[in-house]
Parts: sequence; structure tokens; C-alpha cells
Amino acid sequence: MELILASAGSYPQSGPGAELQVLLAARAAVVRGEKTAADLSDAENFMVRRAIEEQVGAGFERVTDGLTRWLDPVSHLAGKLEGVRLGAERPLPGGGSYRCPILLKRPVRRAPLLAEEYRFACNALGTMSTPQGKAGKLSVKAVLTGPFTLAALSAAEDAAMTSLQARAEAYAAILGEEVAALAEGGAEHIQVDEFAAPEGSSGWDLLARSLQPLAAACERARSKGRRVELILLLQFPGVAPLYERLSNLPADVLALDLAGEDALYSRVAAGGASKPLHLGLVSHRSAELENTRELARKLEAILPKLPAGRAYLGPAGGLDSLPRERAREKLALVARVREIVAGRPVPL
Repeated sequence: MELILASAGSYPQSGPGAELQVLLAARAAVVRGEKTAADLSDAENFMVRRAIEEQVGAGFERVTDGLTRWLDPVSHLAGKLEGVRLGAERPLPGGGSYRCPILLKRPVRRAPLLAEEYRFACNALGTMSTPQGKAGKLSVKAVLTGPFTLAALSAAEDAAMTSLQARAEAYAAILGEEVAALAEGGAEHIQVDEFAAPEGSSGWDLLARSLQPLAAACERARSKGRRVELILLLQFPGVAPLYERLSNLPADVLALDLAGEDALYSRVAAGGASKPLHLGLVSHRSAELENTRELARKLEAILPKLPAGRAYLGPAGGLDSLPRERAREKLALVARVREIVAGRPVPL
């Protein structure tokens, strides 16, 4: 089985030293009127390059732009839509905050949401030196916040958008268009993050239905000869009891938080999987470093239960809440786990 190291989304937007504080400084300077939007863009570009460099340097093959330009995972997408006004800050599930999108009407996508960011990340990766043995193996993963989560974390002034179902359907149609545009632009790996927990069977059914337009966009792209896979990252507690239902969700790859839910690891170890998995081996919330040998042992125990072909290894989620040095250590730890499982000597 091929084990591919894949990032799971965000990366710290700052770090020790003035050089790695450039983005935070630029944002503050823009607010004060001391720098322009062009200055901010330069700082964002610099930090995107650094994020990609550090992921590649850790040995990862599927990297992201670190979601470096995102102030939060909700308003970054919803705020670009016609018919949406950004309201006050609210707490995010799992920590952090976001500006709440308020739907004034059914939202409309007038232009691509992430195409320019994705293109820059691909170009940045292409200008870097390719590590030995990695020629043709490196690529950028596009990341979207899922339609169910956007719907659950939005509010509405338009009476037609007050129901969760109406908002989910509207966002699903928009993100289906965005997935199509990303695939047309060459994206082969598109990750959808759902971190708002659905309530009951009706909530799970709505989550599944809202993903259908995105999956359909991938199918259309594949019918035109494009290579594209849809990765679904579930980041809310309580997934383990419903593990059998996950295979019915319309995604090509399921990304699971094995670091945060021991019961989920047990379900995978007992029942295997019907689809390729992204195995979230290290926590994206705790700064504590996991035990490398123990993770290798647990990985070796479940690999025989997984579909033949490939599996992805990485963090359980985005690493932006961790100190930068610890985020790098977490990536390096995952790389060491793969080396151990592959039977290669690993310096500890």
C-alpha cells in the first residue's frame, strides 16, 4: 500500500522572529492606514511560500497553502458572495471565532472564490527545489469549508433563507460551482471540511445531500478526463457511533480524527473501511507530541483492514492554533511514523 503524507488544512500564520511576524504586522498596519492592500498581499504571499516550504521540508507530498489568507474558515468564503453581509464575531466549534455571515437573500457566486489562491500556491510549489525522490509526487490540495457547516454557522434576514435546509442547499450549489472551477484549474485533491455537528438522522441526511453537488462536480470533471478526488474531513465529536454511515457519504476519501477519538480508531481497526482514508494521526488541537512508536504500532494494526492502493497520513486537522515550531514537529513526527511502518531506519 502506498502511504502518502498529506496536510489537513491550515498552518500557523506567524512564528518566532520578525520575519515570521510579517503577516500579522501587515494586517495591523492596514487597519491603521499605514499599509495598502498590495502590501498585505505581499505579506500573505511570503507566508504562503513559507508554509509550503515547511510542509515539503517535512516530507509531505500533499500540501496546502496553509489557509494563510483566511481570517476564519467561514467568512473567508461566505464573505465573497453576493447577498451576504458579515456580522459580529461568534465562537467557532472547537475554538476560535468567526464573523457570522448574514444572508440578505439567496447567496450568489459571481466569481471564483479560491482559484487565484490555489493558482498562486501551485506556482509557489513549482518554483521550489524538489526533494530527492519526490519528482512528480508533490501537489497542492485545495480546501473548502463545507456547505453544511457554512449553513449551520450563518444567519438570515431573508425569510426564504431562515431554515437550515434552505441555507445548506444554497451553499451546496455555490460550492458545487467552486469545485468544478477548481477541477477545471487543475486541482486533483479537493478537501471539504465539515466541523458543525449534524443533529440526529435528519441532520446527517442533510449533510449528505449538501455534499451531492460537490461530488457531482467531481464526477463531471472525471468524465472529461480530469483526475480529481473529493476528500471529506469530519471534525466534530461523536463520529464513531455512526462510522458505518460514513461510507455512504458522497466523497472519494474520508479524513478521520484518530487522535481525538479513540473509539473511532477502534471502529476502523475492527471494521476496516470501504473507501481510502486520510488517517489523522496527530492532534491539531493539543501541542503535546504523540509517541512515535505507539502511533506506528497502531497504524500497522489497521493498515491490513484498509482498501488496497493508498492511504493518507497526516494531522487530524489544521495546525494554525499551534506554535509554529510545534506544528513543524507534528509534521516531522508523522513522517517518522511512515518511515517506521515502511521498515526504514529512523533516527529518534
